[in-house]
Amino acid sequence: MKKKLYFLDELMLLNLPSNQYVVFGSGPLAAKGLRYVNDLDIIVMPDLWNKLEEKYRDKKVKDDVIRIGNIEIFKSWIPPFENTKELIDTADVIDGIGFVKFEYVLKWKQMLNREKDKEDIKLIQDYLK
Repeated sequence: MKKKLYFLDELMLLNLPSNQYVVFGSGPLAAKGLRYVNDLDIIVMPDLWNKLEEKYRDKKVKDDVIRIGNIEIFKSWIPPFENTKELIDTADVIDGIGFVKFEYVLKWKQMLNREKDKEDIKLIQDYLK
């Protein structure tokens, strides 16, 4: 049975154009039913970032992050994933929402190799087998 991906309702209420953002971080694991998440991280195209930055100026938690409820909106993803358009264009679309492909999430989590990423790395590797 697929686990429910929380916070999609919150994401949908933002009414963002689907070709301008993609869910990354641990969101793709939740979308595939592998684990729950505490929030949803999305990355947006520069034009959308500028509009959101203006609209949600009081919600900025860092220069490049806006937090609206359980949604964290990022201006960019760390290298080597700076091509947001490519991440959006190659996304896995589930229920009309784009999720960064596992290959990118795996590479990112392996690069950071934080304690919290180690279980996710194993989950992704097992899923891809």
